[in-house]
Amino acid sequence: MLTVFGTMALDTTRTPFRVEEKILGGAATFAALSAAAFAKTGMVAAIGEDMPLVNIEAVRAKGVDTKGIVTIRGGKCFHYDSEFDYNLSSRTTLKTELNVIADFDPIIPEEYANSEYVYLANNDPRQNMKILSHFEKPQLVVCDTIEYWIKTARDDVIKMIGKTDGVVINESEARLLCNEVNIAKCARQILSFGPMFTIIKKGEHGAVLFTQRGEVFPATAFFLDEISDPTGAGDSFAGGFLGHIARIGKTDFRTMKEAVIFGNVMGSFAVEDFGVRRLLAITKDDIDERYQKYRNLVLF
Repeated sequence: MLTVFGTMALDTTRTPFRVEEKILGGAATFAALSAAAFAKTGMVAAIGEDMPLVNIEAVRAKGVDTKGIVTIRGGKCFHYDSEFDYNLSSRTTLKTELNVIADFDPIIPEEYANSEYVYLANNDPRQNMKILSHFEKPQLVVCDTIEYWIKTARDDVIKMIGKTDGVVINESEARLLCNEVNIAKCARQILSFGPMFTIIKKGEHGAVLFTQRGEVFPATAFFLDEISDPTGAGDSFAGGFLGHIARIGKTDFRTMKEAVIFGNVMGSFAVEDFGVRRLLAITKDDIDERYQKYRNLVLF
């Protein structure tokens, strides 16, 4: 089983072409929906009373176990308000409202305790470290982080990374964390914190996998004619990556390379509509078809 811990949010996303307010999002939501297409997935998150029940039902309908979603009475959901430029490549954070996650004391349902795989999405690193104590002996723990936590809790982010097996991080946030421009140097520094691998996400340019053994695997993104909303692409990537690993049950380099490709495939679906709408609409056949198209694109 794979357990995803992070935020289930009501986001506001602004592009030059469209604005969507209080739509279903959050790192855990994107990652769990993506992972559930491959393996049994449970989701742990705190939500407020403002979260529409239909959103939870929609996530559950895609195969995500929602026992770990806790409603905080009188509270409001985590809210992220951001704006993209005309190229949809640069995002400006307008507002980050922690709300119910600010003082959340994370616990997990009893049946999640023996999860073999754990994904700590971009959430408070102190909460991420705390929730790890509830799992018995996971085979693989992977984390992510964002600018907000790097700027406000950098030491805790580094401590969290040291307790994981892998890190999935955006290239701009890797540079911020490591105070380096070159992503290979960033990767080496992140690996020095303790994990056995790191994946640096490069948005429309794909992702690069680095391991402690010195192995490197760069993978291009799936080519798309049109992008609607890049929000959640990285979390969807992480869900697809871990979901495939959980399905195969291996962490050798070949399996991780395949997992990176499935991560890119899931990220490409996420950006085709606002919030998690596209992930709620796709089928396993859609995923398999795009995976084959991806293989044909890069085969030479």
